[in-house]
Amino acid sequence: QVQLVESGGGLVQAGGSLRLSCVASGRTFSSLAVGWFRQAPGKEREFVAGISASGAGIYHADSVKGRFTISRDNAKNTVYLQVNSLNSEDTAVYYCAARYGSNWSVSRVDYPYWGRGTQVSVSS
Repeated sequence: QVQLVESGGGLVQAGGSLRLSCVASGRTFSSLAVGWFRQAPGKEREFVAGISASGAGIYHADSVKGRFTISRDNAKNTVYLQVNSLNSEDTAVYYCAARYGSNWSVSRVDYPYWGRGTQVSVSS
């Protein structure tokens, strides 16, 4: 069983930055590919970024490319999402999700393990 806990969200002004963290339980973290998703009020949950189990492969959705950066530290069982140049459209609950296997997926149905999310709110 894998448990994921996100942290690092908060209220920030437009143009600001945050670093989101996702800590996983267990000793198999280096076997897990991880994705970050977000869900704004009244909208579908959308893929934001993914990272392979080794950390060698990363992918960012077009909507966040150049502003968000995903990374991981397998020694700390942690995946990070650095979010910069925030705007009001980035306001959402951010979730991390994990799956066994080397590569991420953009589809939420491919992830069996989810955290409870961390709220990011951007004020203009």
